[in-house]
Amino acid sequence: MLAGTFLGSGLHMSVFAQVKLSAINIDEIVQTMTLEEKCHLVLGCGMHFNDEAKFPGTAGSTYAIARLGIPETYCADSQQGLRMDHHRDWDHRDYYPTDFVASMTLASTWDREAAYKVGQGIGNEVKEFGLDWILSPSMNLIRDALCGRNHEYYSEDPYLSGMIAAGYVNGVQSEGTAACPKHFIANNQETNRSNNISQMSQRALREIYLKAFEIMVKESNPWTIMTSYNKLNGPYAVQNHELLTTIVRDEWGWKGMYVSDWGGGDNAVAAMQAGNDMLQPGSDMQYQVILAAAKNGQLSMEVLDANVKRILEYVVKTHNFRGYAYTNTPDLKAHAQVAREVGADGIVLLKNGRSSSASEGGEKLLPLKGKRVALFGCTSYDWISGGSGFGGTTVGHYTVSLVEGMRSAGYEVYKPLIGIYKKHIAGEQKRLYPNGRPQFSLMPPARAEEKLFSNEELASAIDGSDVAIISLGRKSGEAADRSEADFYLKDGEKALIKQVSEAYHAQGKQVVVLLDICSPIDVASWQDQVDALVCTWQGGQESGFAVADVLSGKVTPSGKLPMTFQIKYGDAYADRNFPSNVDDKTLGAMFMWGRNKDDAKKREPQKNIDFTNYEEDIYVGYRYFDSFDKPVAYPFGFGLSYTTFDYGNMRVSENNGIFTIKVDVKNTGDYAGRNVVELFVAAPNSKKANKPAKELRNFAKTRLLQPGENETVTMTVSTADLASFNEKLSAWKTDAGLYTFMICSSASDVEAKATAKVKAYTRKVNNVMKPNVQLNLLRR
Repeated sequence: MLAGTFLGSGLHMSVFAQVKLSAINIDEIVQTMTLEEKCHLVLGCGMHFNDEAKFPGTAGSTYAIARLGIPETYCADSQQGLRMDHHRDWDHRDYYPTDFVASMTLASTWDREAAYKVGQGIGNEVKEFGLDWILSPSMNLIRDALCGRNHEYYSEDPYLSGMIAAGYVNGVQSEGTAACPKHFIANNQETNRSNNISQMSQRALREIYLKAFEIMVKESNPWTIMTSYNKLNGPYAVQNHELLTTIVRDEWGWKGMYVSDWGGGDNAVAAMQAGNDMLQPGSDMQYQVILAAAKNGQLSMEVLDANVKRILEYVVKTHNFRGYAYTNTPDLKAHAQVAREVGADGIVLLKNGRSSSASEGGEKLLPLKGKRVALFGCTSYDWISGGSGFGGTTVGHYTVSLVEGMRSAGYEVYKPLIGIYKKHIAGEQKRLYPNGRPQFSLMPPARAEEKLFSNEELASAIDGSDVAIISLGRKSGEAADRSEADFYLKDGEKALIKQVSEAYHAQGKQVVVLLDICSPIDVASWQDQVDALVCTWQGGQESGFAVADVLSGKVTPSGKLPMTFQIKYGDAYADRNFPSNVDDKTLGAMFMWGRNKDDAKKREPQKNIDFTNYEEDIYVGYRYFDSFDKPVAYPFGFGLSYTTFDYGNMRVSENNGIFTIKVDVKNTGDYAGRNVVELFVAAPNSKKANKPAKELRNFAKTRLLQPGENETVTMTVSTADLASFNEKLSAWKTDAGLYTFMICSSASDVEAKATAKVKAYTRKVNNVMKPNVQLNLLRR
């Protein structure tokens, strides 16, 4: 039985009795349930945004059936921190979860263990604050630099994204908390997200977009998966049987519970039939439709019972079902330390020297030697810890400022600038928000315009500091994409960099720029003006400490870019099929219960709004730039260190279709540091076969190596891992031949390589998910 004992035709109800349950028990419960109870169970119970909710500010809950011992379970939004109200009526306590790092920061660590630690911390806080289920990780591919939710996503590469997501999911579920990877699948833009049709080849779907989820599913077995708002090659993802059942359940063997994104789809019965088990947040209209369909035979009892059974299989694993006595006191101090450490490890050093060649040699600015710093740029005093929307940062939590971080590391921050910026930012906030800045918004708040300085103000700052630090910020959010203009610096930002750099250089002093950003921006047009460039990304509540740890040299940077920094917008082939200049931000639909779906029916379909053709096919990110010899500002996988590493004695061996790659990594510099080892593989005749020039197939991160210390790094790749999807055969196929295995420090920098003969491999799969339009696909 569920939380009780089955007694003939009656039930003894003991809602929180801890018992071991079998599949037979759940089958019995399903048969015991009334039709009305089943139709309620497949729907959520609304969003908990009022003060009377048990956990106010959380996303929702599942339906309780007290007579059967089926309790409510509670879910909350997250990505980098559990989202719920921090204050409750008639309660003196504060409920402040940890604001961990943003997703691209976590991915930049290239560290599976870091992902596990962050997931474990969030899973523990969900548990200790009394909830059961966290709606994360978001793990859609970063197809375009301007997607509004890139701050929630990991990478442009499916292997890196899948492995980091798997680490996160394993960490969450190690605490007995349910993870919910999302948004399944191809939710790669926010513009018109609840009506847009993502149209792509079967090959791109299998190799790029599904592959990240497939890796995550097989490496971590999430208890739940959230389906996405968009349509895919025709039907809504939430209503696509070929996608949800044929591929994921039948081919991958996943047995968990699907839940819709909140308000997703337009046909509740079709969602049930496709295999989407629960619709959130649920509505009475959906209940009536499902009930009527079950009564008239449109929705078979076999399908409905299967949905209900998977929901119950989730319920019986939850904290609430098991009667866990939550404490409301997770170890926030320990979790803050995790956020600080991971935030520092995710920082990427892009440039450390005035000339382009200085990145590899010559005088370095970092780590900072002088102890007096002048902080320029509004972002230096209004630090961004993460993105907007439900997957963004937790509202109202503290963020360690850059000022506090630098002071804690022993730096003297030039005081007059603090007063100047405090006044300037307050004035800008009053101008931008005359009625006050909203506490929560799906879309990012407007940012203050930069201040320029008089010659006297600059002269005083130069005299009172050894180095200038300029911080540039970008924040994105849910329900709207960034514009092309946001990729480039604003006029005030360009003028500030020019003014400060020229003034400091004239006095023989140097300038470092910090990129507190949510996604790639233009750096190529201005970076030669500055001496060092550091991509801090967005590191959550401990950001200021993490940045100072790296700038001071307490932590040697080891982060690597999880996506390419292109020179200008439009360089990526995918840019031509992305809504980069759509003005109507309402197309994102703040809450998408049908409004913009109805609006879309009144007009002709518009490219990149109502439909998006993925004409770049498999050539996303570095796969495009690398394969077509397109120059970039910084390649995928790039990141400098304060020390240097040597790669030697690379060897490749094979046993029964498993290739083992070993390489000796030695710290040849003066600082202790960790190093990411990237394994790319090139197929034979890749251009003729229309395959990428090389693809990431594995990665590893060394332990902290002292100067002169060596570590042998071992990675494996199977013959199946090297397969491409052959649409004619509807099969994964590895061609026989001589493959090149490459140890790289970025997609553009090969450190060592070796070849190995690979035998042919073929695995047939279902011929499903064909595009419903003719696509003009890019080929090599």
